[in-house]
Amino acid sequence: MKPIQSICAGCLLFGLGCHAVSPTNDVNGIQPTTLVTLTDAQQVTIHAAEIAKTHGDYDEAMKIFNEVLQQNPVATDAFVGIGDIYLIKKQWSKAEPAFARAAKLDPKNFAAQYGHGVSLQMMKKFVDAVRAYHRALTITPDDVGANMNIATTYLQIGRPKSALVFAERAVALNGGLAPAQITLAATYQLLDRPQDALEAYIAATEVMSEPSPQLMKNIIYLLTQEKRYQEVVNTTEQLVALDPTSETYEQLGWAEFRLGDYAASLHAYKTAVEYDGTNWRALNGIGVNDLNHWLLGDKTDIEAFQEARLVFRKSLLLNPDQPRVITLVLRYGL
Repeated sequence: MKPIQSICAGCLLFGLGCHAVSPTNDVNGIQPTTLVTLTDAQQVTIHAAEIAKTHGDYDEAMKIFNEVLQQNPVATDAFVGIGDIYLIKKQWSKAEPAFARAAKLDPKNFAAQYGHGVSLQMMKKFVDAVRAYHRALTITPDDVGANMNIATTYLQIGRPKSALVFAERAVALNGGLAPAQITLAATYQLLDRPQDALEAYIAATEVMSEPSPQLMKNIIYLLTQEKRYQEVVNTTEQLVALDPTSETYEQLGWAEFRLGDYAASLHAYKTAVEYDGTNWRALNGIGVNDLNHWLLGDKTDIEAFQEARLVFRKSLLLNPDQPRVITLVLRYGL
């Protein structure tokens, strides 16, 4: 079984398009452009654009935001609103300059700094994203999304030690948020703390209505590392019920074999092959079970021997580069 990591910024990014009230503290000494106060009419217009955006009428919202900018080219909230829409549309390269402009106009604006971080992260400009998230956290240290996103960015550049403090902070702020628990678990996993990672993954499942197959695969991998094979079987059975595929039945076959339930293992491997006849790993699982049955029966079950020969040969036709299978075939005359 191979390690399966769940570090995916696209799914872990939190709070796309969220807004926050601009605080008053300084941000890394950056001096804002002199702000022009919005008129009452402009504030009402921006509010109308926000309502349109909330209801999914992005074209109308974009039109209104641009109308405000025509009247007031330094209206920070309009730039943030435009950036939000581009984030929602996953147009990262268009979102980035909008947030960059907003952040330059008002460095103390959390939404601008945070949105800038998100767009930079999605553009894979990770170092710049980290800087933007740090600026956002200088403004609002207790924002869950910013803590979580800076952690995922550090993971993406291979710095789990730097990610840890932010991942732990996100969970401390809101332990009932599954993505925060998953981010922390991924961090622990990369720091070679499997027990802590396992606890965080399990905590994530407890707050999810239906855990994802990928999350369950991560749990299975860590349980396997801990040699907790009964729990591996129990979790894999849940995975099969959630995601019945050749791969998941193959994993169940492996888990049952490690637990010593060879009949259940053989059944799972055969089901995997029914789903995908080209799954050579599952074919090997059938072969190992049949060969094991033949050996345990004092080599009297010729049918099991013939079945092992058949599936091993089929597996080698699908993937000839299997030295261990070739060794078995030669050793036992298969």
